[in-house]
Amino acid sequence: MLVKFTKMHGLGNDFMVVDMISQHAHFRPDQVRKLADRNFGIGFDQLLLVEPPGRPDVDFRYRIFNADGSEVEQCGNGARCFAKFVRDNRLTNKKNVRVETKNGIIELVVNKDGTVTVDMGVPRLEPSQVPINFPERQLLYPLQVGEKTYELAAVSMGNPHGVLQVEDINRAPVHKLGRALESHELFPEKANIGFLQVVHRRFAKLRVFERGAGETLACGTGACAAMVAGYLQDLLDEKVEIKLPGGNLKISWAGEGHSVMMTGPATRVFEGQVRI
Repeated sequence: MLVKFTKMHGLGNDFMVVDMISQHAHFRPDQVRKLADRNFGIGFDQLLLVEPPGRPDVDFRYRIFNADGSEVEQCGNGARCFAKFVRDNRLTNKKNVRVETKNGIIELVVNKDGTVTVDMGVPRLEPSQVPINFPERQLLYPLQVGEKTYELAAVSMGNPHGVLQVEDINRAPVHKLGRALESHELFPEKANIGFLQVVHRRFAKLRVFERGAGETLACGTGACAAMVAGYLQDLLDEKVEIKLPGGNLKISWAGEGHSVMMTGPATRVFEGQVRI
């Protein structure tokens, strides 16, 4: 069958977005992998599905599949694209949109300048909530790779993140070390690995090795997790700008018990049809 889709990106983190309200389809993991291929398919980091709500207090259901076909809990850059997509396609005229994800409800706000602010929810910091296999909560967790031990912060933004502070992200071994830490035995569900360089208290640089996708140009949940990790270590203020390879995000967090707020752009690239 032919399925209509829209190609979008948030700071270069790119998506295939499919309206599953006006059309019906089922994507098997092998089909997702083929579509995600940048040489023989459409090419994307994640597939985003816009589905009818499963409960009365939300507007839509938001599902995310990585390029390897696995379904994941959350994607911040995708959430901004989701908000723009449902507005552009007149699926809603609301500026404040509530969506149901695999991990809970998030709120999206379309701003006058076209950017989208996402209430990413309260970060989870207990080891069992991340999850990371450790008996008690710590500011930094020691993870051994080969003969070397790395100290990472562990944060869940609806999906698991490990954040490693580095002196220079341009020289950080993102691909080699990111792959080793992503699948480390202490992360039972694997984890996204962020390499954080703090420039000053209100500005930082970040590269993220995403589980199931590898390094991407931007990772919204990764930027939120990095900001939380930096704030808890007294390295960052409550409001920061984080520079990713694809562009900048504004992140704010008032501390434990509060939601993380993320603001950034969402861009439509093209529309098409594909046979699945």
